[in-house]
Amino acid sequence: MRIAAAQILSGPDPAANLELVTRSIADAAAAGARIVAFPEATMRAFGAGRLDQIAEPLDGPWANAVAASAREHGVLVVVGMFTPCEGGRVRNTLLVTGPAGNGVDLHEGYDKIHLFDAFGFAESDTVEPGDTTRVVTVDGIGVGLSICYDIRFPGQFRALAADGAQVTLCIASWGAGPGKVEQWRLLAGARALDATTFLVAVGQADPAEEGVEVKRGAPTGVGHSLLAGPDGTVRAEAGAASQLLLTEIDDDEVARVRTAIPVLANGRITEEAAGGATEVRP
Repeated sequence: MRIAAAQILSGPDPAANLELVTRSIADAAAAGARIVAFPEATMRAFGAGRLDQIAEPLDGPWANAVAASAREHGVLVVVGMFTPCEGGRVRNTLLVTGPAGNGVDLHEGYDKIHLFDAFGFAESDTVEPGDTTRVVTVDGIGVGLSICYDIRFPGQFRALAADGAQVTLCIASWGAGPGKVEQWRLLAGARALDATTFLVAVGQADPAEEGVEVKRGAPTGVGHSLLAGPDGTVRAEAGAASQLLLTEIDDDEVARVRTAIPVLANGRITEEAAGGATEVRP
């Protein structure tokens, strides 16, 4: 399966960002991609305005326009947007829309579970957390869903693998800072290795690389979208600027790695039951 990581730089205007999305979908489809994944906060960049003013439900015009483009080009699209909730906060939502194979047409969302209250940024001030993991099936392959800060929590990725994920997508708007690119690369490889899945990590491009000024302190992206294999190795990686990174995954390799190192089945006292593991209690 070919998965395109559309490393874009979104801005304050959802309509302009939608144009970026539709152009990238067309380019990825022309390159043979089956799934096109965009960063977190594609609908509106962090630090670029109030999120509750632009948040829309999954059946709203922004999401429906993405869905129409996905169906026009025959690809599944995964993209970061914001959906409304009570109390003036929003949900940080990953929209999954388009044909999934075997006559199934998807249009659903995953709400970010782990909110980025770190490095002086408090996502929970404006965002309400989700509470449910999600795996979708595309052409018979399980695809797990995650967003940015989720990548620091290995239990979520093991749970996705236990629910059938052979590849996990992590969309992000990774905050810049000393060592942050190295952490991104290390965490992606570690989560792939923890769960013995492929991991496609898709980030916002680095505004500094493209000469765009952004609000100080907002997590606006560092680029470096990448593919990590089920053995934890980084197989492909973008630079800091906007780029369409094409990646290939092989579900047979997942099966081979899980046979060689069955960490999902071998987990015991310190691990939650996953992939057939039995929790052992004293």
